[in-house]
Amino acid sequence: MEERGWDCCDFVFVCGDAYVDHPSFGMAIITRLLEANHYKVGVICQPDWRDPESVTVLGRPRLGFLVSAGNMDSMVNHYTVAKKHRSTDAFSPGGEMGLRPDRAAVVYGNLIRRTYKDVPIVLGGIEASLRRLAHYDYWSDKLKRSVLLDSGADLVSYGMGEHSIVEIADALAAGLDVSDITFIDGTVYRAKTLEHVYDYELLPSFDSMQKDNLEYARSFNVQYGNSDPFTGKRLVEPYSDHEFVVQNPPSKPLTTSEMDAVYRLPYARAYHPMYEEAGGIPAIREVKFSLTSNRGCFGECAFCALTFHQGRIVQVRSHESIVEEAKQMIADPEFKGYIHDVGGPTADYRQPACDAQLHRGACRNKHCLTPQPCRKLNADHTDYLQLLRELRELPGVKKVFVRSGIRFDYVLADRAKGEAFVRELCEHHVSGQLRVAPEHVSNAVLGVMGKPQHQVYEKFVKLFQQANDACGLKQFVVPYLMSSHPGSTLDEAIELAEYVRDMGFNPEQVQDFYPTPSTMSTAMYFTGVDPRTMERVFVPKSPHEKALQRALIQYRDPKNHDLVMEALRKAGRADLIGFGPKCLIRPYKSEGGHGAGAKKGVAGAKNATRGAKAREGGQGSGDRSAFGGHGAAGAGKHGQGAGGSGGSGRATAGAGMRRQGVAGAKSAGKRGGSSNGKRGGKGDGARGKAPRR
Repeated sequence: MEERGWDCCDFVFVCGDAYVDHPSFGMAIITRLLEANHYKVGVICQPDWRDPESVTVLGRPRLGFLVSAGNMDSMVNHYTVAKKHRSTDAFSPGGEMGLRPDRAAVVYGNLIRRTYKDVPIVLGGIEASLRRLAHYDYWSDKLKRSVLLDSGADLVSYGMGEHSIVEIADALAAGLDVSDITFIDGTVYRAKTLEHVYDYELLPSFDSMQKDNLEYARSFNVQYGNSDPFTGKRLVEPYSDHEFVVQNPPSKPLTTSEMDAVYRLPYARAYHPMYEEAGGIPAIREVKFSLTSNRGCFGECAFCALTFHQGRIVQVRSHESIVEEAKQMIADPEFKGYIHDVGGPTADYRQPACDAQLHRGACRNKHCLTPQPCRKLNADHTDYLQLLRELRELPGVKKVFVRSGIRFDYVLADRAKGEAFVRELCEHHVSGQLRVAPEHVSNAVLGVMGKPQHQVYEKFVKLFQQANDACGLKQFVVPYLMSSHPGSTLDEAIELAEYVRDMGFNPEQVQDFYPTPSTMSTAMYFTGVDPRTMERVFVPKSPHEKALQRALIQYRDPKNHDLVMEALRKAGRADLIGFGPKCLIRPYKSEGGHGAGAKKGVAGAKNATRGAKAREGGQGSGDRSAFGGHGAAGAGKHGQGAGGSGGSGRATAGAGMRRQGVAGAKSAGKRGGSSNGKRGGKGDGARGKAPRR
């Protein structure tokens, strides 16, 4: 700050991630955007939340603090679906775990408020965005209040925050008191009276939802129906003591020119050099040479928060913008000729679902793809095909991969270019395996999930095989599968296990359903009803129930023998225990089996995997949720996820002390003295690499 001649920062951004100046990180997008709008921004990364002094290292900001838990929800970052502690954090130096607190947005907000009593605090990022109103917290198994009330913050900037964060900054700079900033779309504020709140819909009170969780199901359905920027109403959630949390309608989607401007900002595209000794920041590895081409998703999978966070209206960058970024990547000395991904929440979405969405918004009571594609759906891969061709032709590019996932029902709906797209995908953009996300085989479960019927997936697999045969290639579709989703009984889980048996190879990715905040599936998990219909739905809720269903999908793993045996007997499916080609497991030795595995769970690998082919891969698992960061806002490479104070999906900072979390400062018109990864990193929202659709 002294070198820049600053007396103070306009804004100080406090973030749970390490400092990575790359457009896949929300912190980077929001801070670079504020810098471009002539604000002085400092960043404190991973402050010691046990020490109030850790948020004072850059002094008192002139306008306010911006707070984000990071590119991933801190609880998803810290815990597996079984609520076990993870061992690494991909968004921290060297992958070190423990550099951010649980529920980081709340902790950081209160830490700042204790130190600075009257400085405006604005929360953003995926964690705050999905907790903006009352929400079910899986880790404590409780309904929690809006994060706004528990954090001590003044505002929440939810969703994709580029519009709202600049409007907030301009309002504060104009001298408005933060309590008077109640008019900005994409924000949540608190009120003591509704005297000056207009055109709103009143949600069930927090007290009523605590007493009757069906009230929460009703509330969530109203919230979901008002998540469109064109048709969404202002929502009011009452609390005791005459306090209200008011959610303004979502921000309008970015235009292509606005998206281009965001990605044209002067990112260093790297983590800060101070992390080099610790081994760098693992999360940047996959996204460093990936390209975000879109955001938003009209797929509406019930278990994914992207619709709630980014919206259903697809926004895209121009070819020129994407190609220019690719050229910057090619010039990087570390670039080896491979572009890892070109996509977003769904790679092959390059235009809104229909023309009406651009001026009227998405339909309130209709879905674009399920139960069948809408007759007005504009399914067209022409633009995406042309973009991939342009990238393939760039000097220095050996291969362009598509890893962020494609929506196979959307491909089939494109009768003009669908087959051509699959052909080029096989020939140029897949290396051995194409990962897609059918999730299940039971049509009943798929209906609850908001996924296409199983026969649609089978039709796509056949098309992919035909394309490979035409190209003379041996490549395979590898499915992502999910266990214990609401609606899945043991019968459906066994149906899925039999499908795995007949596939002839082990699924690489199996995700036990993770009830993360603000998804339709999580509302089902908590309430036992589908909020869309208020009909009862079966929920495998206990850890043991969930373990049984997951074990069935991974029945070839010897350590799962006892659980699979228990599940099959409980479901009355002893016909699947034995030595026949259709059996999943062998009986215990004491029951006449031969090397079937002891009752203590020790099963010979050779016998437990009888019938499996040599090419079978190991059992994968990788948590996949709606969190992570891809694109500029919690989309894409699951991650799920998102970041930035405004909810953008990937993460900025300066130079400073690592343990103190200081990351220097950046000013308008001048690059910071520091350098700088639906969906990257660990996670769901990301699946590590590819997002779920």
